[in-house]
Amino acid sequence: MDIPDFERIVYGIDFSGARDAGRRIWIARGIIEEAGLFVTECFQAKDLPGSGEDRERCHRALREFINKQKDSIFGMDFPFGLPKTLVEEGSWEEWVLAFKDLYASPEQFRGLCTVTSGGKELKRLTDVEKRTPFSPYNLRLYRQTFFGIKDVLGSLITDSAVSILPMQKPVPGKSWVIETCPASTLKREGLILPYKGEGEKKRSAREKILGCMQNTGILKIKKSALHSTIIDNRDGDALDSVIAAFAAFRALRGGLSFEKNSPYALEGWVYV
Repeated sequence: MDIPDFERIVYGIDFSGARDAGRRIWIARGIIEEAGLFVTECFQAKDLPGSGEDRERCHRALREFINKQKDSIFGMDFPFGLPKTLVEEGSWEEWVLAFKDLYASPEQFRGLCTVTSGGKELKRLTDVEKRTPFSPYNLRLYRQTFFGIKDVLGSLITDSAVSILPMQKPVPGKSWVIETCPASTLKREGLILPYKGEGEKKRSAREKILGCMQNTGILKIKKSALHSTIIDNRDGDALDSVIAAFAAFRALRGGLSFEKNSPYALEGWVYV
């Protein structure tokens, strides 16, 4: 589908299922100018209207924010699905809508997936192809997967205000939501270096990553103060949101949908 540049605003969201999610979730906003993405904002989810630091309030505000946007694309960094051997429902939408009844808690979600898989941490086809670090129910990721699907995707499907790709068709006039993985994007760019944490070495790594992304000619940062905000965030969450926006913009240029019978229609697809 050919969408003119000016009809899409690009958001990158570094998601979190932590109790203080409002502090940990960062959102980058960019506008499309000529052949590139011009990042104009990068802020914490607690600053959204009606939001706060606690998870429930923050996730509700994030859903409402996404629902209100029109002609935007959101890149979000949590798994949108599971390996097909762990899904009994006939379609991805059916599975997401049943998710909160299937799994009462993050711990039950991880436990049932582990039992059903015979104790293995299975990956989706897209995880293998895009070299994501973990299985969707890995110990380091399962809470993010659980709350992302339950608190965000489930409600977005119910409200029918967005298209979630590639499982749903990219409908003009609606915002589009896609799965991204900053780690996989950095691997694609050859930028495999530790950048999360305190100290000048980690800060320099964040600065190098952002600089390399800008050198592609795809990404521009609005002003020096915003550049500092991204680099100075020691956890790397601000930078991850920019990487997610970078990947979402590239996905918009490269194609977003697959055939209906594709395995990605059930498991999801990581856009890098």
